Amino acid sequence: MPLLGFGTWQIADSDAPAAVAAALEAGYRHLDTATGYQNQRGVGKAIADSGLDRNDLFITTKLPPDNSDRVRATIEESLDQLGLDHLDLWLVHWPPNGEARPDVWQQLVEAQEAGLTKAIGVSNYSLAQIDELIDATGATPAVNQIRWSPAEFDREVADGLRERGVVLEGYSPFKASNLQDPTFVEIAEAHDADAAQVIVAWHVAHEFVVIPKSTNPDRIRSNAAGATLELTADELARIDALGS
Repeated sequence: MPLLGFGTWQIADSDAPAAVAAALEAGYRHLDTATGYQNQRGVGKAIADSGLDRNDLFITTKLPPDNSDRVRATIEESLDQLGLDHLDLWLVHWPPNGEARPDVWQQLVEAQEAGLTKAIGVSNYSLAQIDELIDATGATPAVNQIRWSPAEFDREVADGLRERGVVLEGYSPFKASNLQDPTFVEIAEAHDADAAQVIVAWHVAHEFVVIPKSTNPDRIRSNAAGATLELTADELARIDALGS
């Protein structure tokens, strides 16, 4: 699973082909969408038009919690809209009604066993809810996609996921952080970069998957460049200190 992904939340279906095409041209190979984003057809069009080998792409989409009574039908609809025969990762987008729902999780396990997706995971789940899924089914989510940024850094959550063998994938990496914070500004200047690139680099250094989103080709390329920026241990510690 590439540490750098391209997020498509709030990108309209009509805008998705151009935005995703720009991301693929910039070197992204991990694309993140969801049934709830209503842009899977647009994402799928960009994939089809790219000419890239399917094996070179990592495609994630998500099961809406309201679809917990039609799990298999939902993944089949996603595959149809994306124009794919399998996903690389399928997530439960939110805990249905705020509950872990091992019965729903078991249906994701069955979809994986049927070859519809290579890996399965969750999004916006607590450590306790993940433990409930593992205890009930014996299947550990590969990923927990959560809102994450330096401002929201919580070592207990990060360590808890790592101890369980669950990859932490962060969304909305820039929203909660003050890009004008002197810490970001000073570190960015030291690397001839910008604050957003420093935030992407911080995720990658910690091996947190990060999925920045933009429809601006220049910003898409700029965010991708952040994944190659190498921060020092001192810089990482300074950024960590911005969190809880």
